Amino acid sequence: MAGGIVVHRFGPFELDSASGRLFRGRRRVPLSDTQAAILVQLVSSGGDVVSREALIEAAWGNTAVTENSLRQAIRRLRQALGDGRKGAIYIETLRTRGFRFAAAVARGERDAARVPLEAQLAPFRAFVQGRSELDRLDRDAIRRARHAFDDAVRQAPGYAPAHVGLAMACGLEFDATTSEVPHDTAPLVLGIEHARRGCALDPASGEAWSTLAFVLYLNGDTDPAAAAACKAMALEPDDWRHALRAAYVSWGEERLRAARRVLTLCPRLALAHWLRTTVFIARGAFEAALEELRSGCPEQDAQDKGTGFPAVGLHLLHGLVLAADGRLDQAAAEFTRELSSADSGQLYARACAANTWYALGAVRRRQQRREEADEAFSRALTIAPSHVSAAAALRGQLPPSSSGIDAAIGRAIVLARGNRHADAARVSREAVAQAPRGPAGWLLPVEPLLNPLAHREIWANTLALVRLRAT
Repeated sequence: MAGGIVVHRFGPFELDSASGRLFRGRRRVPLSDTQAAILVQLVSSGGDVVSREALIEAAWGNTAVTENSLRQAIRRLRQALGDGRKGAIYIETLRTRGFRFAAAVARGERDAARVPLEAQLAPFRAFVQGRSELDRLDRDAIRRARHAFDDAVRQAPGYAPAHVGLAMACGLEFDATTSEVPHDTAPLVLGIEHARRGCALDPASGEAWSTLAFVLYLNGDTDPAAAAACKAMALEPDDWRHALRAAYVSWGEERLRAARRVLTLCPRLALAHWLRTTVFIARGAFEAALEELRSGCPEQDAQDKGTGFPAVGLHLLHGLVLAADGRLDQAAAEFTRELSSADSGQLYARACAANTWYALGAVRRRQQRREEADEAFSRALTIAPSHVSAAAALRGQLPPSSSGIDAAIGRAIVLARGNRHADAARVSREAVAQAPRGPAGWLLPVEPLLNPLAHREIWANTLALVRLRAT
């Protein structure tokens, strides 16, 4: 039976259990996802009684539903099967015990040639649709991609690329909410599950391994993420997407090399310039950062909204480096450019806009333009109510949900507002020292309100630690 599709036959019906598709002859019988899951569970039970709990778990997973939902789904499923018509009984109810599939079931094979062409192509069409949406890094497009990959996985559960696409969509959906409180971790859990499934189904797929690297990194598993990224690049060294994800999950010299590889394989990708600039800033290598930004900012400005992997934030970084050098008017101009070109649909646009308003507020405060500064901080908090640095600057207190390195920088800002710069540097240094290996604290050399370069001796040890971590 290597050339066909394994099916279960009963009465005039054929059920493709792998995809949940039900046919009556050549005609597809429409079923909802829950109805299909219930039917598969019943048909596969070999005539045994299936408990209500097992059917609810099969159809709804961990989602809490009432037994009435199950009863309604069973009722509609019976209607679709014509249960009771001409004496045909397919689903029996056994009070207090559950349900049983009453018809005789034969396991066989459906010749692929008998499956309508549209049905054969459906999962692959869904995959192509989802893949075209992902690269846009647009919030709405990512939601559409996730739905498309869900369809592809349901219809072709053994198709590894569909699992990989779903994993990436889930990871991006999670990454878009990490600056929001509360943010939902369920997409990330699902993304890791499907990435692992993709790797198991196709161990030679570089796309599967680089996607696993991405979702593991989002979960804080930095070492396994780096290993998976290396495996992806070893399998498919000429795929720039693998190099891009390797740059994203790595730090220091590894990020610089991977991002340079991206620019070799895919020139003019602004996001690669952003990734390289982060390392130069952490090292305090401002001339190298400015050189990278002189290449990256025009690429961000020139990128088409429909292009793959559009970037935001290069003008923000440019302004931060200029502000650290004391060129405040030029810095404010760069922040204004970032805000004026913002694409609200881009995955990271909201976080970037909030960070840019905060940075503009910090510059205005250093220019003694207090009202403009407070207005900018307020704009940041309107976009991101949990923005730690803006809350610390405007209110002198941190949001209750703040934690990690962001909370430490927020406390440092509060201390600096009271001219306690030595304490601010100490709090920041302790937080960086305790953080896991990676980019924690990379913005400290250009943090616009702390302005460490104005207090070089006080901040020397802290900045040296950040620089060491970026080597």
